[in-house]
Amino acid sequence: MFAPFDAAVGVAYHLVTGLTSLLEPLTGGLSAAVAIVVFTACVRLALLPLSFRQARASRARLRLEPQVRKLLDRHRADPVRARQEIGALYRAEGTSMWAEIGPSLLQMPVFTVVYRLFLSPAVGGHANLLLAHTLFGTPLGMRWLLSAGAFGPHGLVFLGLFALLALTAWWTSRQARRGPAPRGALGRVTRVLPYGTLLIAAYVPLAAGLYLLTSTLWTAAERATLWRTPATT
Repeated sequence: MFAPFDAAVGVAYHLVTGLTSLLEPLTGGLSAAVAIVVFTACVRLALLPLSFRQARASRARLRLEPQVRKLLDRHRADPVRARQEIGALYRAEGTSMWAEIGPSLLQMPVFTVVYRLFLSPAVGGHANLLLAHTLFGTPLGMRWLLSAGAFGPHGLVFLGLFALLALTAWWTSRQARRGPAPRGALGRVTRVLPYGTLLIAAYVPLAAGLYLLTSTLWTAAERATLWRTPATT
């Protein structure tokens, strides 16, 4: 494993195991699963300032869209000039064309750490004790098609997770149709993309699927609240 990820996995391991021990008197055998949910919520809470920026950038993009279309039409023969003027337009609004994707990119390393945490048999030279924890009898380190079986007793836990992910994807896609989402081909991709979480969850360990579900639910909740807040100057 790449050295920086080794260190990050070690930190995540101590945080999740600490939360697991803290929650065990309240949640019993579900303590590790609940700890993952709490850990995920803490990560997303730390990213909240970037989420505010993302929401502001999204509203700015929607507001500037008519002007952007005019610039594209005006400089149809000069794409470089069009990009320069569109960039200047965004800068005048105090944002950029890329501000919306920042939080999503920052979550990828975190998801990678969680994935490695529940895939590695050892962390820091010691046995990964988190792999012994379960969710309704299904080990958190188990993966669906690779080890759980599609419809066995363990597979049913994964199917429940997939159902929740599908509902969250539907909610997110519905918000994309109503809210400040890109139009055209990019807009269609934006509406379909949330369902990609089902493909990811079918491959990654159950613990990483719990992280994915919690994070996507958080994102959907942010879209329903932050993105509808009137822009401030």
